[in-house]
Amino acid sequence: MKGLLVAAVVALIHGSFATLLIKGPTKPVLEGDGITLECLYSDSEANISEVNFERFVEHRQTWLPVRERFWCFSQQPLRQDGRLTLSLPHPGRYNEGSYRCVSNAENVTEQDRFSMPLTFKVYYLGEVLLTRDGFTSYLGVSAELKVRLGDEVVLKCSAGSSEEPVYYWSKDGDDWILPSSTLTLRKMTAADEGQYTCVAEHPSVGTLTKKRKVSITVLPEDARWYESSNGRVLLMASAVAVSLLVFILSMSVFLCRRAKRVRTSKGPIDDRSQKKPIYKTSVESLPSTCADKQPLV
Repeated sequence: MKGLLVAAVVALIHGSFATLLIKGPTKPVLEGDGITLECLYSDSEANISEVNFERFVEHRQTWLPVRERFWCFSQQPLRQDGRLTLSLPHPGRYNEGSYRCVSNAENVTEQDRFSMPLTFKVYYLGEVLLTRDGFTSYLGVSAELKVRLGDEVVLKCSAGSSEEPVYYWSKDGDDWILPSSTLTLRKMTAADEGQYTCVAEHPSVGTLTKKRKVSITVLPEDARWYESSNGRVLLMASAVAVSLLVFILSMSVFLCRRAKRVRTSKGPIDDRSQKKPIYKTSVESLPSTCADKQPLV
């Protein structure tokens, strides 16, 4: 009986104080979609003037206040019409984390000083990048790819994402789907020509997808080697290498000739003037009050 009475008194005392709350997004936050956080009390009549936002900093393992031009926010917390809000018009991955509201009022107990944390994650998916295996693997693939008859084509798509995306390939006009980030086409024939599409899908947000298309053309047997995409890249790389070599040789010749001209322009030092005596009465002498006629040198 006493236990029930104590519990009722505690509940009555605790219920006499308004609870501090934080309100925020209720659905997945996509990068670039604006969101608004708000601090409020369970009792709408409670004073919000001494309440502020705080964010948990992972690398310091502590809560820090959110201020103007802090945490990469483009707007500061806004206190207006009895409301305290924090707007993030373009949230990015640096905005995700845990937030809470904290009261600095003196008559608030430690238990009621903080709201329950609100944690949200920002989901993002970057553009799809296509690469081709081989010596051009570090270069992006253009929208049109020309290959020689019988070549092997290995294309790989990738995309920056908050979670590892799900990839699949398809070909326009065909009903097959390849659930992989890598498309391998061996011994290309004319039947392999067409437009291929790589789709990257976010695993947690199905509506967040990106795609990249590439058109593959198979050249005839009598086509020259430089007509293919790899051949053009090799030709351009060779031209750049030759240009760089010519530039280095030209600079080397120029520097050698310049150094040679500098050496030939300097003659031997004439030290005969150091062996010639200078007398007081000579034209080459300096003004002096000495009366001796002995050579100065």
